[in-house]
Amino acid sequence: MLKVATAPHMFSPVDTQRLMLDVVIAMLPAAFVAVAFFGLNALIVILSSIAACVMWEYLFVRYLLKQKSTINNYSAIITGMLLAFNLPATMPIWMVLIGAFVAIVVAKMAFGGLGKNIFNPALVGRVFLFISFPVQMTMWMKPNWHDFFNTDIQTAATTLGILKHLDASSSATSLTHEVEAIHDIPDYWQMFVGYTGGSLGEVSALALLLGGAYLLYRRVITWHVPFYYLATMFILTSIMWLFTDDVRYEPLTHLLSGGLMLGAIFMATDYTTSPMSIKGKVIFAIGCGLLTFIIRFYSAYPEGVSFAILIMNAFVPLIDKFFYPRVYGTGRK
Repeated sequence: MLKVATAPHMFSPVDTQRLMLDVVIAMLPAAFVAVAFFGLNALIVILSSIAACVMWEYLFVRYLLKQKSTINNYSAIITGMLLAFNLPATMPIWMVLIGAFVAIVVAKMAFGGLGKNIFNPALVGRVFLFISFPVQMTMWMKPNWHDFFNTDIQTAATTLGILKHLDASSSATSLTHEVEAIHDIPDYWQMFVGYTGGSLGEVSALALLLGGAYLLYRRVITWHVPFYYLATMFILTSIMWLFTDDVRYEPLTHLLSGGLMLGAIFMATDYTTSPMSIKGKVIFAIGCGLLTFIIRFYSAYPEGVSFAILIMNAFVPLIDKFFYPRVYGTGRK
């Protein structure tokens, strides 16, 4: 059979299924850490979210659209894992099912499916749950790797939550001095390995960096979005910390805590909802960092990654209009 296609006539063994599988593999370290520290509750939330996303996509495509199932491309699994990574370990399963429905049906399939959605589906599901069920979405479980079955569940505030409620006048020369006064704030090592409260996939910077390194090695993502996103947040907090001497702006704390690394590595780099050109990616990442900084420090919310990425998702078509990749075979502009 004669196949007619536009140039360039190039072949690559890497298809959509392979790319999606690489992303799943890259998220396994974060999933392992979540289960190790939060036990059976975390495992149930992760598996429930994945199963729900796969189920909703299968039902929507097969019985509403009457088309061939698309679950074999692994994109629904990625959405399920990312949604679970943005949820606390204590999240009720029926709420997970609702979040998965919004992520898959509303934010993804309603726009035409994979490659056509405007906003990151997992973040849409997360924000919907956060607005609809704020109490359940902010019940952060204390990590306890000694008790897998979590027979004695205890909750505690996150690092960003503690910093958000600090008195602005109680500044210190370094975070170390503040930790001595506020016992609940974890140290750098605890935040790095994941022994702290928070959403399942955001607690371990080490696990996220391992996953990011794998994606870079496999050339699934480029370094531009994660680097400029994290660098923007680091520079802004460093400037404020140096000029105000306020521990709330301590830059390393903001890099290691919250969903900053999770968003920068796994969600802001989404092919469909991020710009195509290198210049566009840089602008997109800087915008995400700036919005995250503004929301974290000048709004009622201690975290701002989800809102920042979704807002910048809306600007991607405009960014792509002004900054687009050069046409294959032509010179650089």
